[in-house]
Amino acid sequence: MNIRKVGVIGAGQMGNGIAHVCALAGYDVLLHDVSRERIEAGLATINGNMTRQVGSGRITAAEREAALDRIGPAQGLDAFEATDLVIESASENEEIKRKIFAELCPHLREDALIATNTSSISITRLAASTDRPEKFIGVHFMNPVPVMELVELVRGIATDDDTFDAVRDLAKKLGKQIANAEDFPAFIVNRILLPMINEAVYVLYEGVGSVESIDKAMRLGANHPMGPLQLADFIGLDTCLSIMQVLHEGLSDSKYRPCPLLVKYVEAGWLGRKTQRGFYDYRGDKPVPTR
Repeated sequence: MNIRKVGVIGAGQMGNGIAHVCALAGYDVLLHDVSRERIEAGLATINGNMTRQVGSGRITAAEREAALDRIGPAQGLDAFEATDLVIESASENEEIKRKIFAELCPHLREDALIATNTSSISITRLAASTDRPEKFIGVHFMNPVPVMELVELVRGIATDDDTFDAVRDLAKKLGKQIANAEDFPAFIVNRILLPMINEAVYVLYEGVGSVESIDKAMRLGANHPMGPLQLADFIGLDTCLSIMQVLHEGLSDSKYRPCPLLVKYVEAGWLGRKTQRGFYDYRGDKPVPTR
């Protein structure tokens, strides 16, 4: 399939980033979310991020204007009837994603492809909730999408070669590098990354080190650009917990048990940067450790 028009479901951090890179690469994009306000917020974020790219010389003002003209709001899922590919980027919750696919499929052309940006959930299981498992694939972008080069491509058991080839070609046209991953819980990146973050939370929980000392140790001792607790706040502690739960349930290994302190932070609604509090408090002039 020659993909020309892309639909994106979810205008949050990941969804607006996907819409951003697709529009810059020349694709027409429709952006959908549960409310007009959330769509407008996503479009505003794209505008701001592209403006910063112009300021840094990564794109020209003309490229920014052309890309913004290619992105339009989609109030309802029926707007996707003319799309060649729809990329779902909703919350990392299987029930929510399955509900979206059930509502989406009746509005799509028979040959339209569906991709999910899930960071951990079974592609085969999500594909089974659609009317076209052979045209369904996992395409896991990294955050922030306009900056990070990698995309994980994950085939479900039914994904056919044409679907894989079409989405692989799209990812390449977006300027991304591709890692092929098998359909196992959390794929490659998060299978390795999230247990490290979870272990850092255990180190904090057990009193081995403070938030500040743990992040300093990994930045300066392991040359990581960002400490694991700072990174957890950036990802979202609710997302971190969801991925650890998928790993724990899917692989039945106690080494993936989510740290009770991570659970407590999520229960408190301290989800990181997006709620202004997580392992750091972001409400002041500079982030302050909360523990």
